[in-house]
Amino acid sequence: MSTTIKASYTVIPAEASPNTPLWLSPSDQVARWSHTSTIYVYKETPNHHAIDTMRDSLSKILVHYYPLAGRLSWIEGHRLQLNCNGKGVVLIEAESTKTLSSYGDFAPSDTVKMDLTPTVDYTQPIEDLPLLLVQLTRFKGTKQGLVIGMAFNHVLGDGLAAIRFINSWAKLCKGDVALDHSEMFPFLDRTVLNSSTRPCFDHPELKPLPLLLGSTNTVAEQKHEKTAVVLKLTNEQVQKLKQKANNGLEESSARPYSTYEVVSAHVWKCATKARGLDDVQPTVVRVSADIRSRLNPPLPRNYFGNALAVALTPTCFARDVLLNPLRYGARKIREAVELLKDDYVRSQLDFIRCQERLDSIRASYLDRGEAKNAPFYGNPNLTIVSWMSMPVYEADFGWGKPVRFGPGAVYPDGKAYIIRSSDGDGSLDVSVHLQMRHMELFMKFFYQDI
Repeated sequence: MSTTIKASYTVIPAEASPNTPLWLSPSDQVARWSHTSTIYVYKETPNHHAIDTMRDSLSKILVHYYPLAGRLSWIEGHRLQLNCNGKGVVLIEAESTKTLSSYGDFAPSDTVKMDLTPTVDYTQPIEDLPLLLVQLTRFKGTKQGLVIGMAFNHVLGDGLAAIRFINSWAKLCKGDVALDHSEMFPFLDRTVLNSSTRPCFDHPELKPLPLLLGSTNTVAEQKHEKTAVVLKLTNEQVQKLKQKANNGLEESSARPYSTYEVVSAHVWKCATKARGLDDVQPTVVRVSADIRSRLNPPLPRNYFGNALAVALTPTCFARDVLLNPLRYGARKIREAVELLKDDYVRSQLDFIRCQERLDSIRASYLDRGEAKNAPFYGNPNLTIVSWMSMPVYEADFGWGKPVRFGPGAVYPDGKAYIIRSSDGDGSLDVSVHLQMRHMELFMKFFYQDI
């Protein structure tokens, strides 16, 4: 292993915080209880006192984000409780014998995860697992940049909640804002998502997805080795895809397809082709959306928790995805996104709340991407997530903004993330996680079909 741990600190809130359980919403309850790994890559190298500044500012920001310093526990055998007990988060200082450039484009891999993100020991009881671990890794040489790796327990919150916390911490670390600034304070009352009504929609997105023809379960598909790539789309390539999908719409009143709809349709078509699916193989895409502004009344913008809802495209045959123009897939993606209005989202939350057990709908895979009593969303299906609107490049701790951000681990088959490039020129980084046997063809089609 090329990375050596130089120091590890348990950081607790700088002031006494509430010692009480925090109610978890249905959206929190079905989030996986393992950690999401992400990495921030910086070209600049701070002085060696940076870790002390990070510790001090982390302790101060935890006064307001005190749930991060808590621990989870199981109640009723299958539901989770967040105990705000102030046990603290973990901050690690590490040193690598490698250079920053040796990691190439930092595509998720076992090496990236092992070297650059904190290791979470899942053999511990859940009551002992820190909910946030942060690793600062310096590289060989005096000015070789650094990587901050985050392991953030998904029950605590969604991507936007995590990013808001990290950006607030970074601003405090840099000295940009005072602690009384409104951005520093999260909205922690998750009971705004509580209800006592019955679901009024069917919610196929929370039920088993189409299986490969001839299969009765997903066991064989889950056993295939997974890999991940980061594929760059220049602004010119993005515009070319959008032009292809929107060709002919100019003369109608139809709203042009968005970047997310078009790029997702392109990923769907390329994956369907690379997987070699039968013509009549049913396939769907799961989409997820931030519901903060989709509810009526809307949630506070600084709501700290999981404010996500998922929806499915209509079930399509592989031949229709492949043989129709790109706008076919884009239209199906749009139909899924448009489901996520106030009534549907609240019904989904009620559907989750009414389940006797959550095992069949909770995404609880471990970071290596191995399913653990969890639903399978891979071949012949996909889950495509947009991180395009998240302010991921604002995490300036005092040594400049990150030059790259993305997942730090290989996730299960069929997952894709669309991320704005740090260049700010309209280009995108598309992080795609597929079975290894399909990836080479996928990469070929991804650029060939633009």
